[in-house]
Amino acid sequence: MRTLAKPYAVMLEKQDSLDRLELGFRWGGYRLRVLHFHLAPFPEHHLIRFHKHSEYEFHFIAGGSGMLALEDSEHAFSEGMFYLTGPGVVHQQLAGPGGGMQELCLHIDIQPEYGPAPEGEEPWEAEEARNCVEALDRLGAMPMADRCKAMPWFLAAYQAVAEGAPGWATTVKQAVIQILLRASRAALDSQPAVRQPERDMASYRYQRVTQFIRDNYARPITLKEVAERIHVSSRQLQRIMKEQGGTSFSEYVERCRLERVCASLAEDSVSIERIAADTGFQSGNYLHYVFRRRFGMTPSRYREHSRSLPGWQHIHEEGKISL
Repeated sequence: MRTLAKPYAVMLEKQDSLDRLELGFRWGGYRLRVLHFHLAPFPEHHLIRFHKHSEYEFHFIAGGSGMLALEDSEHAFSEGMFYLTGPGVVHQQLAGPGGGMQELCLHIDIQPEYGPAPEGEEPWEAEEARNCVEALDRLGAMPMADRCKAMPWFLAAYQAVAEGAPGWATTVKQAVIQILLRASRAALDSQPAVRQPERDMASYRYQRVTQFIRDNYARPITLKEVAERIHVSSRQLQRIMKEQGGTSFSEYVERCRLERVCASLAEDSVSIERIAADTGFQSGNYLHYVFRRRFGMTPSRYREHSRSLPGWQHIHEEGKISL
């Protein structure tokens, strides 16, 4: 038999390692169950007689050559090609002369899964799965070049299992999906335009900015610095803050700082100077000024109120404090 060239030869060391796994998972609106997933060598002139499957069976030729016979035609295949038999395709396979052939096989059952989608499933993923399966059903059994490079994903799955590192199961699942996706695209003359999910960029930028402020309120933060982080102008950022949050950039920074100040006053006994330093205010005096302007009382008075009431949040309920 012909010696299999690298890199796939390693898959013969533990030929059934992927077949031993119970691989089943949901993808979009389908339930996938892997029946065979391996590299199989066939000696020259080895014949697999006419048969059919109710599932999808992918044949990727990693080495050698052969002949595929369908009910009404015959087709030669060679290294770097693949063909799909099933569901329901009657076929016969003959390994070629001069060393036989080596075949990467993915035999997989794909069934619609009815009922509501699982929580968290993205509509675009369901659409991709549906488009893929529909394309596979149109693919036909004629051998064609693996021009979208599905074959390397067999090796990726094998190596993930052989290494046994954390994340191997996710890698194997993604390998199976990649083989399906790349096989479905192989017969297309051109890649179709794909509708991609788009963000509401104003909302997305507002979320990024506000999260950055909440993470970094204790240090100096400037409008220009944050605008550059999200690749907009300072003026555009101010407009986003007003439209999305009804506040200016500086007002939002101050609000975040004062929220932390109020929590510290209620929970800790540290000095006002220390609280000011820990929350991004220039000094205790400046914090005193901002706090009194915003709440109508000093930080010290707020601390007294917070400890005299059953819960410091009651100050908010009485309307004396509004963040």
